[in-house]
Amino acid sequence: MNSPLLTNPFQKTGVMLCGHGSRDARAVAEFTALAGHMKRRLPQYDVDFGFLEFATPIIRDGLDALRAKGNTRILALPGMLFAAGHAKNDIPSVLNRYQAEHPDVSIQYGRDLGIDLKMLRAAGERVQQALDAAGDHVGRHETALVVVGRGTSDPDANSNIAKVMRMLWEGFGFGWAETAYSGVTFPLVQPALEHVAKLGYRRVIVFPYFLFTGILVERIYEHTDRVAAAHPEIEFVKAGYLNDHPLVLEVFEDRLQEILAGTNNMNCQMCKYRAQVLGFEDEVGLAQESHHHHVEGIGTGKHDHGHHHHDHDHGHDHGHDHGHGHDHNHGHHPYPHADHPLGPKTLTK
Repeated sequence: MNSPLLTNPFQKTGVMLCGHGSRDARAVAEFTALAGHMKRRLPQYDVDFGFLEFATPIIRDGLDALRAKGNTRILALPGMLFAAGHAKNDIPSVLNRYQAEHPDVSIQYGRDLGIDLKMLRAAGERVQQALDAAGDHVGRHETALVVVGRGTSDPDANSNIAKVMRMLWEGFGFGWAETAYSGVTFPLVQPALEHVAKLGYRRVIVFPYFLFTGILVERIYEHTDRVAAAHPEIEFVKAGYLNDHPLVLEVFEDRLQEILAGTNNMNCQMCKYRAQVLGFEDEVGLAQESHHHHVEGIGTGKHDHGHHHHDHDHGHDHGHDHGHGHDHNHGHHPYPHADHPLGPKTLTK
C-alpha cells in the first residue's frame, strides 16, 4: 500500500474478517489461512474472523474475541468478491445486532473486494498459470475463455462477472469469451460450455472466479470434464481459483484503508434493494435481515452446537465463492427467472 494504515491512539481498533462459511473443510481452512496472512500483514491490529453459516467460529465469536482484548472500535471486512445479498444484508444484519447488544463497541463495515485492478491482475495470473501449464501449441486467437462466477439473484453482482470476463478477454486477446455461473442465475456451466464448444475454438480455458475451493468449484471442474469428454477435438483447460493470491490480500488492506480514510463507498446505483432494476422492481426497500441464523456454526462437523443439518440448494444472493450445495428459500425473495432453460439451479453432481 502507498500509505500506512492510521489508527486512533486513544481507541484500540480491531479488524474482523467476515466469511461466508462452507461445509467443505478445505474451504474453511483456506479462509482461516487467509485470516492468518492478514494477521501477519497487520501487526498493529488485533485481527479475528468468523463465518456467516456452515462453519465455526461464527461472526459473533470473532467479535467477542476482539472485544475481550479491549477493542472498542472494530473494522469489519466482508470476505466477498462482490456485493450481493450476503454483503448487503446478511453480514450487516449480524453486525448491527451485535453493536446494538454491545453499545461500548463501534463497528464500521467495509465494502466487497469488487471490480479492482489488483483483483483483475490476480485473475490474470491464474489464467496465465493455466496457459503456461497447457503449453503454447494453441494460439490465443484459437482459444476461448469461460469465466465462471458463483451466481446470485442480484443482477448487479452478476454483471461484475461479465466485466471481469471482458477485461480478461481483451487483456489476453483470446478469440472469444463467455460468462457462466454455478447457480441461481443463467447460464449454468454445462450449457455455457456446450455453447462455446460449437464455436470452433481449439482450446477452452475455464476459470472459476472464486476466492476459495469447495463443492461448487469441484462441480465446475466436473461439468467441464463432461463437456470435454463429449468434444475430444477441443482441449479444455481448468484454471485455478484466486485463493490467497498476494494481490487479493492487498485489496483487503485497501478496503481497510477506505474505512479509515472515510472513502468507503459501496456502489448502490444499481442495487436492486434501492433502485428499480429491470425485472427486480418489487424488491426495492426490502428490509435488511439475515436469513442464516439457523445455520450458524454448522456444517464441518467439529462444532455443530446441536443444530439440525439440512442439505439443500439455495436460490438466493451470493456475490462470492463458497462451495455448498443447498437450497433454503426461507424468507428470500423469489428470483424472477427461476424457469430459465439454461439455469438457474445450483450445480449438482
